Amino acid sequence: MLSEERVREVVGSLKEPFLHKTLGELEAIEEVKIKEEKNHVSVKVLVVKTGTSEQLELQTQIVNTLKEAGAATVGIRFGQLPEEVIAAHRSQEPEGESGLLNSTNTTFIAIASGKGGVGKSTVSVNLAVALARSGKKVGLIDADIYGFSVPDMMGITNRPVVRGEKIIPVERFGVQVISMGFFVEDNAPIIWRGPMLGKMLNSFFHEVEWGDIDYLLLDLPPGTGDVALDIHTMLPHCKEVIVTTPHPTAAFVAARAGAMALRTEHEILGVIENMAYFESKITGEKEYVFGRGGGDKLAEELQTEVLGRLPLDQPDWNEEDFAPSVYQEDHRLGKIYSEIAEKVISRLNQ
Repeated sequence: MLSEERVREVVGSLKEPFLHKTLGELEAIEEVKIKEEKNHVSVKVLVVKTGTSEQLELQTQIVNTLKEAGAATVGIRFGQLPEEVIAAHRSQEPEGESGLLNSTNTTFIAIASGKGGVGKSTVSVNLAVALARSGKKVGLIDADIYGFSVPDMMGITNRPVVRGEKIIPVERFGVQVISMGFFVEDNAPIIWRGPMLGKMLNSFFHEVEWGDIDYLLLDLPPGTGDVALDIHTMLPHCKEVIVTTPHPTAAFVAARAGAMALRTEHEILGVIENMAYFESKITGEKEYVFGRGGGDKLAEELQTEVLGRLPLDQPDWNEEDFAPSVYQEDHRLGKIYSEIAEKVISRLNQ
């Protein structure tokens, strides 16, 4: 069982990311609480700036350090160091790098929808995997910060590591992945407001070591809220794929996301109609359980094309390499995703 003294010792050895002094030197560990029955440790740490990628890196370091020291679970709160402490230890901060946002070699592709429940994240994951299978270098940001699901969908169990001053994304199926889910303890709810979400997204662009990638896909939250607006502001040249179901209402709502893309001069690559039909494996008969025509109507309204229609189905699960939402390359949906990826590449090369 960890003692408060031991917690302060191990956490105190870590460096505050802006002043480059240890948390112990700065007396930055304001509070330590230990729940012995659950072996849960919670700490409150003071830093120069909250809501930054540097805080995110420090959070990861604290969690890993305390778990290595024996804690079962870790809770962290951050506050701001007093101005007099900052002034006394202030050192010149290193200049930031230009980052991924200024790259001319990477194409950004946002996967959007008007409403939740249409399979947008499933499309994001499988399109990213299909592009990687085609030989492209692909990254995927789970930008649905309130409803992050990409790590679970891809069967990712490990977390990113920090190397130097950069976060190294987790690679799975040839796709480099970063998600809010990596930095939340025990699937805790996110209660941040818009400005904090924007800072986290900015960190995903600037503080993650993406390397030289061809495509960076962003799984957006449904609708046209704060995060979607931030993406449109940060990435003025982003391309978009709109996901809908065949149901007329889903297509009607998805049109709002498409209209937002057009108003911000984002090019819409096309529409993907998910849950287009159910095909019986016994008779081969197709049943259009969610109606028909939604994808075509949406594509017509947005003056684009339907990139593909995906039937209702599920991947063949493999317990040794479990990824509950990733379709195998030879699966019928895996083949459809490969065709969609080819269309996306072709449109981008035009």
